Amino acid sequence: MNRYAVLSPETRGTFSHRLSGLYLRLGNYLDMEAAEGRHLTFTRIFLSDAFNQRQQLEKSLLFTEFISPKDYSIIEQAPLDRSKIALLIKTSTEASPFIFQSFRLTDAELKKTGYDSYSQALALFQKYLKSLEGSGLSMAKHLIRTWLYARDIDNNYSGLVKARNAVFKKEGLTADTHFIASTGIGGYSSDPRALVAMDFLTYPKVKADQIKYLKAPAYLNPTMDYGVAFESGTRIQLENNEQLFFISGTASIDKDGKVMYPEDITRQTARLLENIGALLADGGATMNDISYFIIYLRDDADAATTENFMRQVYPDIPHVLVHAKVCRPEWLIEMECVAEKSGRS
Repeated sequence: MNRYAVLSPETRGTFSHRLSGLYLRLGNYLDMEAAEGRHLTFTRIFLSDAFNQRQQLEKSLLFTEFISPKDYSIIEQAPLDRSKIALLIKTSTEASPFIFQSFRLTDAELKKTGYDSYSQALALFQKYLKSLEGSGLSMAKHLIRTWLYARDIDNNYSGLVKARNAVFKKEGLTADTHFIASTGIGGYSSDPRALVAMDFLTYPKVKADQIKYLKAPAYLNPTMDYGVAFESGTRIQLENNEQLFFISGTASIDKDGKVMYPEDITRQTARLLENIGALLADGGATMNDISYFIIYLRDDADAATTENFMRQVYPDIPHVLVHAKVCRPEWLIEMECVAEKSGRS
């Protein structure tokens, strides 16, 4: 059994002071989880200033004692509760069947690759493909989910998309086969020269008949209609009869690819949740099966409105609200989520 939680420091002050407070809070939470047989398996770390905070984080007890022995990802997407750092954590009674990998370009790789988003994205995809060599795994058969982060997404997203389309085509991923569930979103690495960062989730034991690619044509159009190659959602049937639903970054769009409700954050939020509900329904799940949301806002001034909306509509589902520009300027908000359900489809 998996459980997800969002934790941020309850204290204020310096970043170091907040890390200390969060260390105590996470430790207390993990003690309670251990009493129920669950242990930490994954942490996604959201920072408000990765350039200045990452080194402090990696030297802290919070990181060395709890986080770094497990899978984790660090990205600058400022938490909109002004906490400077937020954690999305997963605990489980079982070992994860997935391989999670977080790739960032090193100083030497950046110098070799260059400073454009297309070249950097190609280099990161190649790092992933190289990691599969000799394992018997392939991108086409075993890659389940990606997260693609672009610095200054309004200017760098097109290069990232061009690289992904090229790599997928070479690896046999097409509109006639399938793509990969994904979020392409604004996000910053600690190195300001890095324009792209990527995370990958691979399932080594997956078979084709365990996967369903989720569609909702009455609500939103295929992504290839507007030139991007990813699945809107993927359902995986695990061997223990658990179903996992990976919903990609989803926004306020209709079946023809038109942006719905420009300039209206509340109506865009409601529409994208309708789209998520329709994708889940295609796999036999409902919104009640959602384990958590990550909510990306283009404008941090919309945080209070969005927070109030989510607390009213889904008060019992953990969520983290971060400042991250969405790939189309008209979209004020984007969400992704994971849902879990017991039983076979």
